[in-house]
Amino acid sequence: MIHSMALELEGVTKTYKNGRGVRDISFALAPGEVLGLLGPNGSGKTTIMKAVVGIVFSDCGDIRVCGIDAIAHHEDAMRHASCLIESPALHEYLTPLQNLELAAKFYKDIDKARIDEVLHMVSMYEYRKDKVSSLSLGMRQRIGLALAFISRPRLLILDEPANGLDIEGMLYVREVVKAVAANGSAVLMSSHLASEIQHCATKAAVIHSGKLLDLKSMDEILLKHNDLEEFFLAQVEKTRRDVAV
Repeated sequence: MIHSMALELEGVTKTYKNGRGVRDISFALAPGEVLGLLGPNGSGKTTIMKAVVGIVFSDCGDIRVCGIDAIAHHEDAMRHASCLIESPALHEYLTPLQNLELAAKFYKDIDKARIDEVLHMVSMYEYRKDKVSSLSLGMRQRIGLALAFISRPRLLILDEPANGLDIEGMLYVREVVKAVAANGSAVLMSSHLASEIQHCATKAAVIHSGKLLDLKSMDEILLKHNDLEEFFLAQVEKTRRDVAV
């Protein structure tokens, strides 16, 4: 049975020794949706993603991936998810093709055709036999993206996926995210650039100082605001006024 939600967070809290982290984060993400977490560096976006995939353990709260408790049954839940968080883990001495072939061994039903497909999706087929050590930061990021969605995950998590990419590379990321969502996967992505999220997300959440200030569909946001940046600034300003009162 396919669960109606790809990802559900309820009251997720993770506090570090320095007092930073995230508090009481709740949201849900359905198949085909792209949720963009928008916030400045250090706001808690990466912590949320790390908690979902088990890189860090939350202090409290519930996390479910495709209806499976991702804390109690982590391995089962992660069979439906894939991620690119921070820098892609690549073998420098191998080629992009060899990196993907190695990753394919961990999954069922990933053949040469699928590997070629994802290389084309990230426009790296031409460089498939070059050593990773000779590639630019942007090219490595593209290979990291290919590794993240090679298994056709039902939940794809991308932390700052446009990091290190030029304008053309950013356009590729947008198209890849849209294509993955169009095929029925849910995408959770983060950025500190409002324009990147606005171009490919179906809904956006403002994360600031470890709190989720607001979450709305892009259609709702653009009905009342000129763009996502204006929406972000409005939520931050509202929170500051409430704190001052």
